[in-house]
Amino acid sequence: MEIEGSRVLVAGATGVLGGHISRALSADGARLVLAGRDEDSLEALASETGAATLVFDALDNESCAAVVARAAGELGGLDALIIAFGVVTFGPEADTEDWVTEHVFQVNALAPMTMLRAALRELETGGSVAVITAVTAEYPTAGMATYSASKSALSAWLQASRAEYRRKKVSVLDIRAPHMDTGLAHRAVAGAPPARLPEPFSVDALVDALMSALRSGARQLAFDPQERELRVR
Repeated sequence: MEIEGSRVLVAGATGVLGGHISRALSADGARLVLAGRDEDSLEALASETGAATLVFDALDNESCAAVVARAAGELGGLDALIIAFGVVTFGPEADTEDWVTEHVFQVNALAPMTMLRAALRELETGGSVAVITAVTAEYPTAGMATYSASKSALSAWLQASRAEYRRKKVSVLDIRAPHMDTGLAHRAVAGAPPARLPEPFSVDALVDALMSALRSGARQLAFDPQERELRVR
């Protein structure tokens, strides 16, 4: 993928990670639509990047599909979709209420799937989709079973759908991100993070790896917990 001049929708742009990704894309010459739920935060980021903004609600699948179509209309086409939003929950499954599981799966799996289906209709030949899943898709974690399962579901969907994107020569990048200092753990839907979280991985390092992976058409960025590095697969 050639980033300069590309037309990109960043969904979840107002999060810490989404903001870093948006700034990196803008700095490399991409034309952006920034999408999120907080209109004021979107406008603040847009003032830095010169991007257009759209509001959507990850709890509403119609809103998720519509924002992709609106972004393509705003940009005159779509070369890439970056999905950088999600929620987390902690605690034993015996104490997890059904509404928590439904909420986490809606935001972490069903909403991205809806956007990705909509993007398949809009993306130009040679485009890309890049999705932040999580290291827990590969290493399911005790005390985070619901979160792990939601990210595993999304990662499996990406793998199984890759052939459909390939027919349009669109690359699919699954970013199995490690714990980072984005504040997500402290905004949990339910429960509290463990007293000792892993050492946070650098947000800047992840964004640099993402940008390189987009350019090369990589399939996956996977975190190696032993070496503490992202590896291209």
